[in-house]
Amino acid sequence: MMEFTFEPSPWELTLMALKPGDTLYAARCIAMLQDLSEEEAEDALLSLDEKHITLNITDLPVDIACGEAAERLKWERKITQTGDLRSQLEENDPLRLYLEEIKNTPESDWKTLARRYAGGDDEAAQGLVQICLPLVVKRACAATGRGVLLMDLIQEGNLGLWQGILNYTDGDFEEHILWWIDQYICKAIILQARSGEVGQKFLQGMADFRDADQKLLGELGRNPTVEEIAEAIHCTPAEAMAYGAMLDQARIRRQVDDLQKPKEENSDDEQSVENTAYFQMRQRILDMLSALNEREAKLLTLRFGLEGGVPMDPRQVGQAMGLTAEEVTQIEAAALQKLRQQ
Repeated sequence: MMEFTFEPSPWELTLMALKPGDTLYAARCIAMLQDLSEEEAEDALLSLDEKHITLNITDLPVDIACGEAAERLKWERKITQTGDLRSQLEENDPLRLYLEEIKNTPESDWKTLARRYAGGDDEAAQGLVQICLPLVVKRACAATGRGVLLMDLIQEGNLGLWQGILNYTDGDFEEHILWWIDQYICKAIILQARSGEVGQKFLQGMADFRDADQKLLGELGRNPTVEEIAEAIHCTPAEAMAYGAMLDQARIRRQVDDLQKPKEENSDDEQSVENTAYFQMRQRILDMLSALNEREAKLLTLRFGLEGGVPMDPRQVGQAMGLTAEEVTQIEAAALQKLRQQ
């Protein structure tokens, strides 16, 4: 009988490395989803809900959309920061009509309704939906400017609200429901950034970032700062940081792909050459790491998967070593600088 083995995909490897309660940032998520179809990407994001992995879109720059929707997106972000949203919309604007519809939502004690629903009172679910609709609008407004129109964000947030109610059993209802609302809003933004015009701008931004990084490295004789790269490619430092993060994740994905590729059968001579090259490469890595202290060497080993493991992001390394993500980034930069000086 033939046996079939299936190597895990980069996305599956990423998911296996995450634990319930962990956070997955948008740039890494988009990089891992890049080669999947739209349906596969949606299923992949659904698996995050099942494992209770929190999506975070704060690393995505705002107001980078292009095309016909760009002006509306920028305008929506502006008006959501100025106070009364309804008064800034035209009378026949669908968003205003929706806000008018829910503005008279009766105030109820959602804690009581949540307890009733958890106790088996299914009729309490509809009451929870009604009193939480304004909350969805508030969370959607906070996420504007990242490629998805506000009305669409509200619709996705409402889906998250319903899923959150269906999944509620006990505990802090507000905390629980906010997680589900935000999760669905974040998924909509990530899927749009991956496949839409924003995604295309990301790809161009990544290419510009890489070119500017290499050019400035030659001109300055050192690694350029994010601010210097941002100035060179005419974007904000926040956008440049996002482009750099996505380049890092794309590189990691290629490394994981290379690890997964089945090795072709080689002759004894070819295998000998490969073994020698591998030994030399490994010895070179060990020689370089010996110039660092124990903590720096361990940090780089975890960060870049130097012992055959999957590369970790700064937060994961920090969890393994008892450090914050910021401390990991600082130590990594100092350690890499030491290696460059050699």
